[in-house]
Amino acid sequence: MGEMARTTEHQLLLGEWACLGILYPGPLHGFAIAARLKPAGDIGRVWSLSRALTYRALDQLTARGYIAPIADEPGTAGGNRTILAATRSGRAQLRQWLATPVAHLRDLRSELLLKLIVAELCGIDVTEMLAAQRAHISDMAQAIHAQVAEHPGDVVALWRSESSDAALRFLDRLPTSIG
Repeated sequence: MGEMARTTEHQLLLGEWACLGILYPGPLHGFAIAARLKPAGDIGRVWSLSRALTYRALDQLTARGYIAPIADEPGTAGGNRTILAATRSGRAQLRQWLATPVAHLRDLRSELLLKLIVAELCGIDVTEMLAAQRAHISDMAQAIHAQVAEHPGDVVALWRSESSDAALRFLDRLPTSIG
């Protein structure tokens, strides 16, 4: 998955949220985080990052004060590995992000799925967020269905209609509590 541009100074990229989510349960070194973000990794199967982008994300999180180095340990190939941990501020930011529904249908596959995987990893209950997410998508679906009724040949509206219906079915099939 590619990284998207930041829309505000305070917003993190999805790869940065993924790194922060991996560090939320406990300290790790960058190499271990990068391994989890490989395409076959538990987080990487939803949002993958190269090792270089993982280290860039960790640098950004450190610069913002959301993670901090807490120790060094010997690496397997020589040199030291820096152990990183989420800070109090970083943990609070992650909880806030997980509590916020995804705004756009186009971001459900990436952002919502990442939120669900991270919430499960961190043991954070997102039941309220999912209820708000469902209400938001339901409202969008009604408006989109009206567009399709008015313009049945509008392929974009038809795609969005089918996507919103699929998103609602997905949310309805989720376990009653996540995280």
